Amino acid sequence: MNARVTMALLLVSAVSVPVMAVAQVAPVVPPVVRTPAPAQVPPVVTPRTTTDPLAPAAATPVAPVPVAPVEMPPPVWQASAAQELLTYIRGIGREGLDPSDYDPARLDAAIRGGDPLVLAQVATDSFRKLGRDLALGHVPRSARTQWFVKDPDLDNGRLDQLLTSAAAGGRVTEMLNGLLPTHPQYGSLRQALALAKPTDRTAIDKIRLNMDRWRWLPRDLGQRYIIVNVPGQFATLVENSQTRWKHRAIAGATKTPTPQLAVNATGVILNPWWEVPPSISGEAAGKPGYVAVRGKDGKVQRWRQPPGPRNALGKIKFVMQNPQNIYLHDTSNRGLFDSRARFLSHGCIRTENILDLAAELLGDDGGEWTQDRIDAALASGKTVQANFVKPVPVYIVYFSTAALTDGNLVQYTDLYGRDGAVLAALNDRTPTTPAAAKPTQTAAK
Repeated sequence: MNARVTMALLLVSAVSVPVMAVAQVAPVVPPVVRTPAPAQVPPVVTPRTTTDPLAPAAATPVAPVPVAPVEMPPPVWQASAAQELLTYIRGIGREGLDPSDYDPARLDAAIRGGDPLVLAQVATDSFRKLGRDLALGHVPRSARTQWFVKDPDLDNGRLDQLLTSAAAGGRVTEMLNGLLPTHPQYGSLRQALALAKPTDRTAIDKIRLNMDRWRWLPRDLGQRYIIVNVPGQFATLVENSQTRWKHRAIAGATKTPTPQLAVNATGVILNPWWEVPPSISGEAAGKPGYVAVRGKDGKVQRWRQPPGPRNALGKIKFVMQNPQNIYLHDTSNRGLFDSRARFLSHGCIRTENILDLAAELLGDDGGEWTQDRIDAALASGKTVQANFVKPVPVYIVYFSTAALTDGNLVQYTDLYGRDGAVLAALNDRTPTTPAAAKPTQTAAK
């Protein structure tokens, strides 16, 4: 073993132990006041503080000096593992990513150079960046308009574990593939990308940017979940990777776009009140059928609409706690579901036949809410909350392109104009800033 390799191994195994410096503070002595002589006018004396080191004093708490975390050196990479990483990077175009983002030329040079220290740093840099992009998406959050989904798939601790194992000669390809989305739609988009004509840049770009959107989501969406694709205008209940229920949906208009989020639905409210959003309170103020909510000063704070045939939420709304106050609900104007373009709401998702969806979910897992019980509660006209036995994840997403199993594409209208910024970020270009979306107010219809 030559000297350079020996030195590399010593660097890897070395552990730096930080030393915390503790500052000592001189004790403080209480002030001493001179006593004036008798029969004399006492002079005004300013109290004087002594610093006698022998005088007793209470201990003064000493704050520890912060110590910067010690950055460990990158692990030594086996040459075979680095070569496998290089091969994976060169073929990353199949995932809609650009190989140049992971510097394959630099990695190739490091492999050929034979310097273990250089290879350790270069391979580690490429692996980290590639791993994050595969698990979390290449497009930064700043280019994801109204995206409120948390993706827990890869934190620094897990990435470090994968890195250490890969460098030691682990299965690099298997590890990296294990970070990719498992949803069948991602696989269909990958197949469509492989079949796309190299000259059809429009189709290729659409596929690539929507593949990255799938990487923004958790890798596993769950055994049972509801997914609403805003451009597709459908709400779907999926269980065990199979469509169990699917119906039309009405999403937010361009002035009040529906944000993207992931939230648990815990139940439903039958015969709900509608809390009128402040942004449209003028449409309800003083009109018949609306109730004013007044403060202690007697002034109107907000407006509500009671349950009934004209209630904007219809007969039911899903309980989905989220800061954006977005949820699925019924509507009193069901004829709108027959429209081809259904971007009409103030942000929430009006869902066709949502009572049937609620009945299925309330009956799951041994639930006690039978159809007869639901019907009786609705007939009473009273507001009642019925909870699911187990929460159901709901994903409200924005995919402008989908792929069939044969590789053919289904294109949806990018009504909110979000594709351009995503594509620019995917290609590491400065996007043209779209018009800022207005914040979604409470309980829209």
